[in-house]
Amino acid sequence: MKNLFLLLFAFVGFATFAQNQITGTVKDASTGELLQGASVYIPKLEKGTVTDQNGVFTLNNLPGGMVRLVISLLGFETYSTNVNLSNNTSDVSISLKPSVFEMNEVVVSTPFQKLQKENVMKIEKASVESLLQSGAPTLAESLTNIPGVSNFSTGISIGKPVIRGLSGNRIVVYTQGVRLENQQFGDEHGLGLGEGGFESVEVIKGPASLLYGSDALGGVLYFTPENFAPDNKISGDASVEYVSNTQGVKSNVGVKMSGETFKFLIRGSVASHADYETPDDGRVTNSRFNEQDLKTALGYNKNNFKTTLRYNFNRLRIGLPEEIGAQSKSKSIELPFQDIDNHVLSSQSALFLKNSHLELNLGYLYNHRKELEDSRTDPALGFQLTTFNYDLKYHLPKWGNFETIVGVQGMYQDNENFGEEQLVPDAITKDIGFVATSLYTFGQQALQFGIRVDNRNIRAEDKGEFGEEGFFENFDRSFTAFNASLGYKIAFAKNYLARLNVASGSRSPNLAELASNGVHEGTNRFEIGNVNLDKEQNIQVDLSLEFANQHFELTADGFFNRINDFIFVVPEDRFVGEEQVFNFAQEDANLYGGEIFLHLHPHPLDWLHLESGFELVLGKILGGDDLPLIPAKTISNTLRVEWKDVKLFKNFYAFAKHQYTFEQNKVSSFETPTADYNLVSAGLGAELNLKNNLIRWSVSATNLFDETYIPHLSRLKIDGIPNIGRNINLKIGYLF
Repeated sequence: MKNLFLLLFAFVGFATFAQNQITGTVKDASTGELLQGASVYIPKLEKGTVTDQNGVFTLNNLPGGMVRLVISLLGFETYSTNVNLSNNTSDVSISLKPSVFEMNEVVVSTPFQKLQKENVMKIEKASVESLLQSGAPTLAESLTNIPGVSNFSTGISIGKPVIRGLSGNRIVVYTQGVRLENQQFGDEHGLGLGEGGFESVEVIKGPASLLYGSDALGGVLYFTPENFAPDNKISGDASVEYVSNTQGVKSNVGVKMSGETFKFLIRGSVASHADYETPDDGRVTNSRFNEQDLKTALGYNKNNFKTTLRYNFNRLRIGLPEEIGAQSKSKSIELPFQDIDNHVLSSQSALFLKNSHLELNLGYLYNHRKELEDSRTDPALGFQLTTFNYDLKYHLPKWGNFETIVGVQGMYQDNENFGEEQLVPDAITKDIGFVATSLYTFGQQALQFGIRVDNRNIRAEDKGEFGEEGFFENFDRSFTAFNASLGYKIAFAKNYLARLNVASGSRSPNLAELASNGVHEGTNRFEIGNVNLDKEQNIQVDLSLEFANQHFELTADGFFNRINDFIFVVPEDRFVGEEQVFNFAQEDANLYGGEIFLHLHPHPLDWLHLESGFELVLGKILGGDDLPLIPAKTISNTLRVEWKDVKLFKNFYAFAKHQYTFEQNKVSSFETPTADYNLVSAGLGAELNLKNNLIRWSVSATNLFDETYIPHLSRLKIDGIPNIGRNINLKIGYLF
């Protein structure tokens, strides 16, 4: 660890002292009008500015060599170009094409950070602000607006992302550029991230082990932190939101400032909710929750060196609902509940050489989790999870049309128990992986390929009495995996785009699967692990077809995922106390399905948008049952209107959405089928100029017709407890 931090500081010593500058203008390609307020940004440097009233911009204090410049403005197609700074000063002239579809955002979850239209892998990207406009009460619930993403939930307070039928340790979550670790194996262990302070989220739907190592067998959620203020600017915002169903209040305030060299931001948020109310039966007892979140960042950018230090503290107090019993609107947490503290400290650094550059990301994470049942001081379950991870990549000099990256990634993790009971043993986990990947671009086509080798070692300690509940026998297991990917993209016939990707992934069994010996809290199962489990290995084929012109967009994505040695639980015909015994087993399995999305923007109604989507996932153990926790099919239709100017208001929008969820009768042997249901939501919002500042307001409503429904991925389904009833969100914010 010490040597890695020394490597970070060594970057500073090798930085050169060139002073480089980019100046330029941005204009409307159709009219020639100079554009004010266009964002000009260099993603690798986290450095940007905006054009002035004459459409002019200047970026100072830049490294030598090649940098990637991204220019964006609402109502125009995002533009990206490489600028060579070997001559100290570069002048550029940018013309932006008007566009109603934003298809060309920069994707940062892949190492080459291309625009979406240039990317070989299909990545879903959405701004967190737009997701929360849907009226979802939590960040986890809002992610279901992304095609292919579902939510494995306990009420509204606990949500785990599901990507194409896979969840838990099969999905890797990234925040602040580092891998988030917070006991993902637990069904009642949620996302653990506050909604404030994120710019966007990107979703890789499928094996991403090549880029992110073990556990990325099912996909990746990559949360991009908010950008710093433009150079030499100070900005801030504050907002408050009311959630009617839970009588919840969410407040958020942030300030950020940037100079030429140093940048700083800080954001804090708090949220408090009472028990949520169902359409028919009243409030779900002890479904209340409270959250406090703090995010701060310090950036340094000088010549050829850039580093950003970020810290996030998140505190969650979550009631654990079991029934619809005592009715209360109190927000004070009652037993049983979870008491969770998450700390994420990370640094992202880059050293720019003449024609190449080095990137080093370091992360320190501490997850302190208590589950309290009968006492507020003596936890039934307690975990202390400490994780250090690192990611070093070298972007080689470009050779012809080839771009190549080599790297090493790893993790050291220590899990300790301190509760009265134990589900998993104390253990040390060590990861190391080596990766090489290349991108070859030729005309409107691109080919991306790569290989990777990983090793994970898990060493657990003895504890307890042999034959008794909670006994763990020591073990030392190592898992080695080789993975590869191959992808091809072609843009043809002007408006068509096709992508074909074949990738493998792997996942080592987690501590619960290897060594459980007790009641898994919240699942009502007595789980017994299997220390002889092998790693999961999969291969997935993805095909994506897109058509888009100025007024119509159609995408169709299909996948087939073969998982060898898929790990799952099977019931045994015996009980320990009142809990049935479940064992971990392995069989080969297949998942397949896809998503279709249509977006119509009819001419000349520039303000009107019609959107439709369909999602399907099927999963089956070879020669056996259907897989558990497979989301039901859904169809959604959205009518959306947008106006840049409506009398006093700017950027006015309104929407109405209907989603039909089919019945789910393809279930595993210990699941129950789920009935179909309809949900309707609506909302509107706008901005109001106030002395060069903005007031932003929105109103949104979910489950407008107060329908009683239970999602197939609800953990409260076994108790017959419905999801949240009608809910109205009112939000107002002030931006300066």
